[in-house]
Amino acid sequence: QVQLQESGPGLVKPSQTLSLTCTVSGGSITSSLYYWSWIRQAPGKGLEWLGAIAYDGTTYYGPSLKSHTSISRDTSKNQFSLQLTSVTPEDTAVYYCACGSSLVVATTSLYEYDYWGQGTQVTVSS
Repeated sequence: QVQLQESGPGLVKPSQTLSLTCTVSGGSITSSLYYWSWIRQAPGKGLEWLGAIAYDGTTYYGPSLKSHTSISRDTSKNQFSLQLTSVTPEDTAVYYCACGSSLVVATTSLYEYDYWGQGTQVTVSS
């Protein structure tokens, strides 16, 4: 069974870069079985898909934050990461990493993915 664990700072100041890492166990991020995604949920709002990285390193991004989002990976550590630049308080959310056998770009539920992490709260505040 694939397990995912998000890690990163819980508090980021406005205009700074938010960096999160997802550590994967029980499966390889280079496996062609899955797409590896980042999703977030802001207070009182639904899930928002931010982007994904495929087994071959190809990246996909959601249209709303595409210019501020970067997803990368470290295959030696079996990790993939999210960077969100120039954050504002509106980026305050619970951030999840997840994997799915298809590329889910408009999600309403984490159950659309095969596996997901427990989520990590990120607050953007000075």
